[in-house]
Amino acid sequence: MREVTLRIRQYGEPESDTSAAHPDVVVQSVTSVTGSARRRKRIVELTGPTENVRSFVRELGDDADVQNVKPLGDLDDSGAHVALTYPADWRGLVDRFRQFGVHFRGEFTMQAGWEHWTLYLDDGDDLGALVRSLEASGSEVDLVRDVRTDTVDGPEQFALGRMIDALTERQAEVLATAIAMGYYGPDSDTAIETVADSVGVASTTAWEHLARAERKVMTELGEHLAATGGRPVR
Repeated sequence: MREVTLRIRQYGEPESDTSAAHPDVVVQSVTSVTGSARRRKRIVELTGPTENVRSFVRELGDDADVQNVKPLGDLDDSGAHVALTYPADWRGLVDRFRQFGVHFRGEFTMQAGWEHWTLYLDDGDDLGALVRSLEASGSEVDLVRDVRTDTVDGPEQFALGRMIDALTERQAEVLATAIAMGYYGPDSDTAIETVADSVGVASTTAWEHLARAERKVMTELGEHLAATGGRPVR
């Protein structure tokens, strides 16, 4: 089996287009899509500057292809949960993955219009055909990661994949830069300003990216340790 991560930009899809217009807002799925004879719905978490999050919700709610956008609590930069409702005939990427019979992780992350999805392909699955189908529908597709799960112990591979996929591109970049520069090393004298200069962002922005990346990684690691009785990722 292969673990594949794809970046997909869907043009003309409400969430993707609204996300592209609000690159500072990170969209994280909370639930998978559920359906009925009348509607399809899911819950997402929006993280970013409060005004940007509010603008995102307003613009998505104004889209004619969305039936309802309902905030579940306050819209602030600590993470706003929003319930989205679409018509019953709405079809997303999940439907395309199911059409090709591939395994996929139910959650996704989206920023600046680009969705990150992790798929698990058996030897007989045709990734090329899936990508061509997505591109034929008007989407752009980038292959981010393609590894065989038998090169690393299965549970460890999945745990590592979840940690990586939980990060946005910018969070991963800042975290990788901080690690490479020895920011987390014992007695490190690497300042956050140095990391920020290296990736070309303000020091407060770099700190925010690191804080969110650390929280996501530690959450995934904690869940893995709890599930494995304390056995670490190797």
